[in-house]
Amino acid sequence: MAIKKTELYSSLWASCDELRGGMDASQYKDYVLTMLFMKYVSDKYKGDPYGMITIPTGASFDDMVALKNHKAIGDEINKIIAALAEENKLKGVIDVADFNDEDKLGKDKEKVDRLTKLVGIFQGLDLSDNRAEGDDLLGDAYEYLMRHFATESGKSKGQFYTPSEVSQILAKVVGIEHDTPQDATVYDPTCGSGSLLLKASNEAPRGLSIYGQEMDNATSALGRMNMILHNNITAKIVQGNTLSSPEWKDAPNKLKTFDFAVANPPFSNKNWTSGLDPKSDLYKRFAWGVPPEKNGDYTFLLHIITSLKSTGKGAVILPHGVLFRGNAEANIRQNLIQQGYIKGIIGLPANLFYGTGIPACIIVIDKEHAQKSALSDDGKMKGRSIFMIDASKGFIKDGNKNRLRSQDIHKVVDVFNKGLEVERFSRLISIEEIAKNDYNLNIPRYIDSSEPEDLHDLSAHLQGGIPNRDIDALENFWQVFPNIRATLFTENKGQAAREGYSHALIEASKVKNTILAHPEFKDFASRSLLPFKAWVHDAALSDIALGDKPKELIQRISEQLLSRYTHSELLSKYDIYQILMDYWADTLQDDVYVLTQDGWQAGNTVRELVVAKGEKLKETPDFTINKQKYKAELIPPNLIIARYFASEQAAINQLQAQQDAATQALDNYLEEHTSSGSGSTEEGLLADALNDKDKITKASVAARLKLTTNADEITALKQVTKLFNADAACKKAVKGATEKLDLKVLNHYPTLSLDDVKSLIVQDKWLATLQANIIAEIERVTQQMANRVKELEERYSAPLPTLTQSVDDLSGKVADHLKAMGLEWTV
Repeated sequence: MAIKKTELYSSLWASCDELRGGMDASQYKDYVLTMLFMKYVSDKYKGDPYGMITIPTGASFDDMVALKNHKAIGDEINKIIAALAEENKLKGVIDVADFNDEDKLGKDKEKVDRLTKLVGIFQGLDLSDNRAEGDDLLGDAYEYLMRHFATESGKSKGQFYTPSEVSQILAKVVGIEHDTPQDATVYDPTCGSGSLLLKASNEAPRGLSIYGQEMDNATSALGRMNMILHNNITAKIVQGNTLSSPEWKDAPNKLKTFDFAVANPPFSNKNWTSGLDPKSDLYKRFAWGVPPEKNGDYTFLLHIITSLKSTGKGAVILPHGVLFRGNAEANIRQNLIQQGYIKGIIGLPANLFYGTGIPACIIVIDKEHAQKSALSDDGKMKGRSIFMIDASKGFIKDGNKNRLRSQDIHKVVDVFNKGLEVERFSRLISIEEIAKNDYNLNIPRYIDSSEPEDLHDLSAHLQGGIPNRDIDALENFWQVFPNIRATLFTENKGQAAREGYSHALIEASKVKNTILAHPEFKDFASRSLLPFKAWVHDAALSDIALGDKPKELIQRISEQLLSRYTHSELLSKYDIYQILMDYWADTLQDDVYVLTQDGWQAGNTVRELVVAKGEKLKETPDFTINKQKYKAELIPPNLIIARYFASEQAAINQLQAQQDAATQALDNYLEEHTSSGSGSTEEGLLADALNDKDKITKASVAARLKLTTNADEITALKQVTKLFNADAACKKAVKGATEKLDLKVLNHYPTLSLDDVKSLIVQDKWLATLQANIIAEIERVTQQMANRVKELEERYSAPLPTLTQSVDDLSGKVADHLKAMGLEWTV
């Protein structure tokens, strides 16, 4: 049975628990990722004479398993890793972590137990047959761990990983096309663990030739392992200081040039001149100016521009300060703009990155289309421009960080690659306009992304009525619901009529229900589901077959859904897209991975959950029969019950209602007779039946009956005994009926036909969930209108004369009350 992604992830993360305590995340990541690597290459290449990795005798993961509980387990694991590293020229890559380090892993038995458990966790994973063609299950798991390690590593140690969502944007805007050849090169001078390079390579149909350099030795080792786990064994990742000792050169004083470059350099590096004299730089990287000595942001940008071919393209993440800081950086910025190298700028939300909370931007470089002659004869730059996007508002909170959603990524990429100008989001800025701003590229100078101010109408507050301009501002809704507007508002008429103002026809509290009940809304809701129903036909989810590529599937069906909702009324196609992508991450992805590796017959599968002694159950069982726990692989039991055993479930529901009533009766009786009432110190008839834990149980009642001679107490004890018995009988009936139904459901799985399985999974599970979420989105959009209408009605419901009269009336009542109490005064 194929491993589901989420199950693999949870198992890997559990391995981290075995190491926590002696070290922080920036340290224990090396142990966990090394163990993952050893398990993967052993499962994949053991016994394969033609494998890309050679597994020498005595150097496989099986040999680690044989060391469990061995007193020298740490030292022996080091030897196994060293042998594999030696055989495959991976010294300094997979042998960085010391598995015999007592300071980190503990001494003697503590270390033996910790490493034994760690090996045991990976031992339970079969990684040999769990790679759907074209999908990097292990590579994705590696990235999952990197994200979690970065999250936990703290402010100063999380910079080895660029958030996947940001990496995706860089990869998609850098200029890689569907026909980019495999021998095209991509370069990252500060590659960290390699996530940016991999994302860029994945944009080409057959990948790219990867080059990277990383200063930190341990991080560069992670990068090499990451490449192998992503099946990019030929990728060239080296360790070293890119600025002072660049690895990739065509000649001693000439940098190698690449087709593409992506990078997330360390922000505001204060030591960039270490080992480097920029004024005598061999590679002439500072022809456009020398960055400040204590701030190296532009250093990496200049290095990348120099490292690109004349037709090269790049995308670099830098702090927002590079867009507007003055002095030396202003001169560099002006020179680069005049050279025409900057194609676009994308402003990102704050607090996205590990290690810093400051906002950043993506600078997109295009040397191919840079104007050869930067200035015309009159010294002006005509017809040239820079495309800007302010994407700072699109994100969700994720713990203590912000995170881009799938829809945020897609919108940025769509808008940038198509050059779409969107109000308060994107603009094509002429160089003339930029020059007038002294080459300051600060995005707010060119794009106002702030929400329009909600101005109060003082005349309406004084004289009543709702300003028509506020109602007209909802025009996008009124185009869809013209009659709902007439239902909610009417122009002021009569003697008090005032031009430009209306009044409400519906109480504020009834606005939402009025809208939802209106025929126009119902018609809109029905129309809004038509694109979804058309997409169901497009997606053809029932046609998923063995060997299909899950990532290609979600790419296809998500784009189809986007296309179907492109021209929908009121609904944002990106919000609908997000519904699918969230469900993919939560459920659909796991299901598809199983189907592409095991086929639809996996829908008939129910696994018996077996737990080793002393271990905890890692999965939540779907049902339990005779104390044995079971997990359905793809079809939850509730779907089987709803389709085939609805009457049995209805009977259980009735029994459950009876149980609830019996439990409530028991609780009420106990509460009534344990004490004489709320706040009372008197004891009730059942007070003496409390056990040593201050609880009344059937046993404590029976024990008290044997001791008491009080007639009233005996009556109360006998009554509560009856209630205990009735409650127990109801619980027994529910449990018995539930177990019988569970057995029927368990026995029904093998009888499901292929058509039954497909219908249950596709129709009852996937599509039903997606449709329900889209319906919720339809209501959410109309809720926005309802909330605004309610807000306007409440804002102007009581004009000043009404408030004044109300105050006078209340003041009079207070004065009358005071007078009646003999308290009267004059002002």
